[in-house]
Amino acid sequence: MSQSIGFIGLGNMGLGMAANLVRAGARVQAFDLSSTAVEKARLAGCAIATSASEAATDVDLVITMLPAAAQVSEVWRNALIPKVRTGALLIDCSTIDVDSARQLAREASEVGLFAADAPVSGGVAGAETGSLAFMVGCPELLFERVKSSLEPMARVITYAGDAGAGQAAKICNNMLLGISMIGVGEAFALAERLGLEPARFFEIASNSSGQCWSLTSYCPWPGLAPSAPSNRGYEGGFLTSLMSKDLKLAQQAAAKVGAATPLGAQAQAIYALFETLGYGHKDFSALMQLLRGRAGDL
Repeated sequence: MSQSIGFIGLGNMGLGMAANLVRAGARVQAFDLSSTAVEKARLAGCAIATSASEAATDVDLVITMLPAAAQVSEVWRNALIPKVRTGALLIDCSTIDVDSARQLAREASEVGLFAADAPVSGGVAGAETGSLAFMVGCPELLFERVKSSLEPMARVITYAGDAGAGQAAKICNNMLLGISMIGVGEAFALAERLGLEPARFFEIASNSSGQCWSLTSYCPWPGLAPSAPSNRGYEGGFLTSLMSKDLKLAQQAAAKVGAATPLGAQAQAIYALFETLGYGHKDFSALMQLLRGRAGDL
């Protein structure tokens, strides 16, 4: 990959993603408001820009990885859409609401730019190892260009549909993930109270009908899934605050289209409570400790 890329947003996910683009041979102009993140990007081989506009100067591709729709909209409208050269591709890998993604794609198209929403699944570990799953929303004829741009960071890249479809897929996926993690946490808490050894329960459930990704790949009980954040004090994963945000987006979308999501609503309330109690900085799987009555140990 000999592409010149602007990369805006070097948080837990963005830093690893930008580093993988550098390793693939791209020249990456990176920007973030955090001086610590910028220094880490420099060490990873990125050229450092002093602003989002500078990061997007003289490049054919700009990737944004930002916390929420407000930041994405501000950067796209003020630093990218008015200033990026005609024909450039803008890819937003943040998780934002569907309507904002569609509106930004329209605004980019009106000035001769190409746009895609491509939120990700796979967490910090996936970002660092280049094994993220991307869900892409864009015109179908644009997909191959988007796919080739994302490949250095990806395990799988799936076409979801037109603009906004990637965001729709992401919030539905994360609603399912949030619900399933609560179920796994409740099951471990009950097994413990019933005198069942956690490792025994893990072995049994992993080979029975309760098997799911939240159990076998991202197990909330420490020591049972090697790469899970539970083994690192619930650090370095997918923050509870971000899960709460994504579930809120799912509930807003459900309300707008009249979809019944009772478990999604309950999950959103539970993660919001956990965040309010002061655990928004912990991986979302740490919720199990609240269900065990052990949140004070976090």
